[in-house]
Amino acid sequence: MNARITNISRICTVALCFVAFMTAGVVIASDSSNTKLDTELASIVNDPAHPLASLSVVAVRHGKIVYHQQFGNRFIDPLNAANNKPANNATLYRIASISKLVTTLGVMKLLEEGKLKLDQDVSDYLGYKLRHPEFPDTPITLRMLLSHRSSLRDDAGYYWEAKLGVDLKDVLVPDGKLYGTGAAWTKNIKPGTYFEYANFPWGVIGTIMERVTGERFDRLMQRLIFEPMQLHGGFNPADFPAAEVADIATLYRKRTEVDGKEIWNTSGPWVAQVDDYSKTAPQPRALSDYVIGTNGTLFGPQGSCRLSAEGLAQIMFMLMNHGKHGSKQILAKKTVALMLSEQWRHNRQSGARSNGDTYKGEFQAWGLGTQIFRDMQELDKAQCSAQGHGCFKGDRLVEAGGVTGFGHFGDAWGLTSAIVFNPKTRDGMIFLSGGPGFNPETVKSKYSSMFRYEEQILTALDRYAIKNKR
Repeated sequence: MNARITNISRICTVALCFVAFMTAGVVIASDSSNTKLDTELASIVNDPAHPLASLSVVAVRHGKIVYHQQFGNRFIDPLNAANNKPANNATLYRIASISKLVTTLGVMKLLEEGKLKLDQDVSDYLGYKLRHPEFPDTPITLRMLLSHRSSLRDDAGYYWEAKLGVDLKDVLVPDGKLYGTGAAWTKNIKPGTYFEYANFPWGVIGTIMERVTGERFDRLMQRLIFEPMQLHGGFNPADFPAAEVADIATLYRKRTEVDGKEIWNTSGPWVAQVDDYSKTAPQPRALSDYVIGTNGTLFGPQGSCRLSAEGLAQIMFMLMNHGKHGSKQILAKKTVALMLSEQWRHNRQSGARSNGDTYKGEFQAWGLGTQIFRDMQELDKAQCSAQGHGCFKGDRLVEAGGVTGFGHFGDAWGLTSAIVFNPKTRDGMIFLSGGPGFNPETVKSKYSSMFRYEEQILTALDRYAIKNKR
């Protein structure tokens, strides 16, 4: 039996009702009296001018889940609202770039097993020489890949279907048939010297993981992380049981494209973007000709993991508990410390003196596959005068400030998501949103580089669940 619900006990008083799910020793406490937070989040989701298709959230205070709630629908029938399916605590979302953090857990496990080394030339794992063409004497390491300092970028793409028979060597090596102009490499940037967030490095990481184990990435992650932690979900919906497929959230936008231009219509229907399995179940991929260890992008180590907010909470607890999940030691204490250790910090310089691209100030520091939130904020006059942007940039998470920690953001197919936790205070926040019914770029943020509705969600969770203001 999966660890989601092995035993349920209810202890209710007038003010508080705890629904305790004995999930591998983690007690999930739902504060049913938090009507203020219910109202706040419902108003965000149901804002007529800025609606969200769905939302699933978790708030952790002092090591316990004190709020876990869902809003909106995981499936929306544009023709008959009676067929809509509400989001629930088991709803799985395609968590976008938070997948990188999950993939990193598998990498760290392979480090513990001695199959990988952080500072080894990854050419030794790939079976061919991987070098930035302008810096042929500089080895590229797993540490560089995991901290976005490898000089690989997304301009040549970061995902190739199995049917194309792609070997990433042909994208990465100058004489490869898909190398083209070498757009996969950032020009004039020596590996190890500059931070540039990218998806493609995780395809290379997935390929390395397959090479050293001989296992397909999706199944390897099940063996290393999902099965030991008894988590629902994974990187391949075609392998999910029917009950889990039925709980996958379809991601939506109220957006269409005409002649390459996006057109938003807030009063129009929700348009499914991905993961609409209402009529056809996820189809197995044609992998009969796939050679394991050639194309690690296939199952999306960078962005295609499906997990629920509760599943992410179990990962959060494992990391806050120094690698322990219930009675199981998933990762060693020193391994978790290494994963969360700072590998890069922005030097607060601009132009040629900068040591990284902060993406509107959103990235200030990085560990291994993990963002480090420093609560940085600064006035950006150029942004302030531009339509659809706020006056501030930075990685500030809540309006009042003061929240630091570790985690990751996600943003793809309409979904936006976040996992944030502080091992010292043992507080944390998670949200998974199923897509906007408006163009979020046109709404001014108030205090950060995030979308305004993301600011509102995190600030509400912090104010009414973690700080427990009523």
